[in-house]
Amino acid sequence: MQNQLVPRGRFISVEGVDGAGKSTQLSWIDRWLTNARIAHVVTREPGGTPLGEKLRTLLLNEPMHLETEALLMFASRREHLAGVIEPALERGEWVLCDRFSDATYAYQGGGRGLAREKFEALERWVQLSGARMIQPDLTLLFDVPPEISQSRIAQSRELDRFEREAASFHERVRNAYLERAHAAPERFRIINAARPIDVIQQELHVLLSGWMRESLA
Repeated sequence: MQNQLVPRGRFISVEGVDGAGKSTQLSWIDRWLTNARIAHVVTREPGGTPLGEKLRTLLLNEPMHLETEALLMFASRREHLAGVIEPALERGEWVLCDRFSDATYAYQGGGRGLAREKFEALERWVQLSGARMIQPDLTLLFDVPPEISQSRIAQSRELDRFEREAASFHERVRNAYLERAHAAPERFRIINAARPIDVIQQELHVLLSGWMRESLA
């Protein structure tokens, strides 16, 4: 049972299609939280635990059936919640996570066509804790048009199997992200990631400052 004297931490996820500049902005948010003197952990999905990182290597590199892919994503998430996310939140620390279940909705659901009812069943099974569904308190969705994301990916390092997918796949992923965001406006903030980095970070500073005041009130 959580020590009632310690307020539960906050959970922030960072989402977006490959090439949206998500990793750059996640590093900036990490520094922002540090400067704000907020104890936090930075983690990622798939991954975040020793087992999760092994599953990440398989997921990013090995071809597999769609449902195998989805099951491994949620297996990694279950381990991640039990070993990293929930313990940090119970300690009162904030969690900054590079992707969470919204990514599965977008990539395996929107991109690959996983049936909605199968995604929802796995989400309930893995993320339901008592009567509460574990979801981020705030999700920052970095959104860019496909032509920009594809251009950025082309200039990247060696690509994983998701990044090598056709433009139509990434368009479906983007559309699924936006659909998910519009269905949960209280949680999502959509960031126009086609703009210069410094302009995005100015917006993030204002957004996070306001959200932090509200969440700690």
